[in-house]
Amino acid sequence: MASRILALIVKELLAVLRDPRSRVLLIGPPLIQLFVFSFAATLEVRNVEVGILNQDLGRGGWEIVQRIAAAATFTRLDDLRGVQEIRPYIDGGRGLLVVHIPQDFSRRILRGDEGKVQVILDGRRSNAAQIVEGYLQRMVSEISAEYVAANGLPPPATELITRHWFNPNLTYTWFTVPGLVGIITMLIGLIVTALSVARERELGTFDQLLVSPLQPWEIVLGKTLPAMLIGAAEGTVILLAAILVFRIPLNGSLALLYLAMLVFLAAIVGVGLFISALSSTQQQALLGAFTFMVPGTLLSGFATPIQNMPEWLQLVTAANPLRWFLVVVRGVFMKGLPPEQVLANTWPMAVIAAVTLTGAALLFRWRLE
Repeated sequence: MASRILALIVKELLAVLRDPRSRVLLIGPPLIQLFVFSFAATLEVRNVEVGILNQDLGRGGWEIVQRIAAAATFTRLDDLRGVQEIRPYIDGGRGLLVVHIPQDFSRRILRGDEGKVQVILDGRRSNAAQIVEGYLQRMVSEISAEYVAANGLPPPATELITRHWFNPNLTYTWFTVPGLVGIITMLIGLIVTALSVARERELGTFDQLLVSPLQPWEIVLGKTLPAMLIGAAEGTVILLAAILVFRIPLNGSLALLYLAMLVFLAAIVGVGLFISALSSTQQQALLGAFTFMVPGTLLSGFATPIQNMPEWLQLVTAANPLRWFLVVVRGVFMKGLPPEQVLANTWPMAVIAAVTLTGAALLFRWRLE
């Protein structure tokens, strides 16, 4: 039995590694995705054009303009001459926002009153608009506090002091790259497995596999282990890139991370085998793999928090193994996730793996009958 399974594993590995197209698929796209996603898939807001309508002749208005000009977020400041220019500026898409500083801004903060600045934002870019609004609110608050201190006025009743744990400088690659460990590993494991049976059908070797002494569960095991090995190898490459290239600290246990990765790969390979058993051609298998990939990525919490989704959709995400693995990989990297929390997010992936692999084995048995 063991020799039969080993022979099938060796055959699968040779079939993948000897095929030039498969080698390109395993090496090229993951590296391209790593660097494209790391630098392009960001919610940071940069290179913002802003219109300035400064009607204040005091130092307060001048200080706001100078700080906006010095901020890395804003690349171009357009001076507006009047309120009538605000609507054409936003409607024409010349900038994301307009900052309107009224005439009495400096006088009000010197009296200890609340200084008001109007910000008109382009709601067509809602996410960027909200982020820039937060930047400007912090900027105006800092200027107001400095004026209060410089003129001996009573300080504000409350003060908000912010500290960012686990990622003190809010480096976005620290959030993105660990997530790519899961996404790229899922991509490779899914595609390699989905193409395995479909490739044999196209080559005419699947019938030979069916009449061999191999049992259905042996076929599933022989197809599962090579894909898991290849997926783990790709995951290791991304881990090394995260640590050595992007300088992301690994604060948790590497052994626990690999344990969760293997369980995650088992779940993904089960999905891939199910797709492969249903597909007659490699093209159908690829389409099936990407049909799972897109919603799997969107429902994983990689880009948008799961807590922001409707409750019924949050229930759907429980069946997505990538959701659980992202919690583990980000937690192990950035905050040293303790073993009990790693296991709490690993057992749902184990349940998914048991269901998908059992379903694939039953489908193979049905094909044999």
